[in-house]
Amino acid sequence: MGPNLFAGVPVAGYAAALPWYERFFGSPPAFLPNDTEAVWEVAEHRYVYIVEDPVRAGNALVLTFVDDLDERVAAIGRRGIEPARRETYDGGVTKVVYRDPDGNEIGVGGSTG
Repeated sequence: MGPNLFAGVPVAGYAAALPWYERFFGSPPAFLPNDTEAVWEVAEHRYVYIVEDPVRAGNALVLTFVDDLDERVAAIGRRGIEPARRETYDGGVTKVVYRDPDGNEIGVGGSTG
C-alpha cells in the first residue's frame, strides 16, 4: 500500500462545522470514524478530516492543489461559500483561501485560465 495522507482540522463544535464542510467539499463525508470526526477523500488515499477539538480550533492550515482551480472555486461559490482572499504568485499559480466558521484556513491552489 502506498502512503495515505490525513490532514486534520480541529473545530470548536462538530455538529456546527459539519454542514459547512459538506458544502465546501460538495458531498457528505466519505466516512465517520466516530461521533466527533468526519473524513472526506480529496484524492486517492488523501483525506481531510474535521475533529471536535475546541482548544485547537481555528489554527489549521490546509491546502489542496488541483488541476481545475477555476472550476473548483466556481463550484464552491455556487454552494454559498466565498473566498476570504485570493493570492497570485509568480509563474501563474493562484491560492484561493477560505475560512471555516472557526477561522481555519482551507485553501485551494492551482493554475488559472
